[in-house]
Amino acid sequence: MKLGIDSPITDLEARHRDLDLAVSRLDKRAYLTPHEQRTVADLKKEKLWTKDRIAHLRRSEPPSSR
Repeated sequence: MKLGIDSPITDLEARHRDLDLAVSRLDKRAYLTPHEQRTVADLKKEKLWTKDRIAHLRRSEPPSSR
């Protein structure tokens, strides 16, 4: 079993999928309240932050674990 940054990456990937599903569910609605619109914007920001964090962790992996 590999230790190190694999677990945080796996956790972040799961979080990214969860955020994507939440955004998709809200985007399917015909109408969003102002609060829901803000929620979608916040979810998209967190999703982007999560994606950036995953990329950062992958770049910082030692070459032997890739």
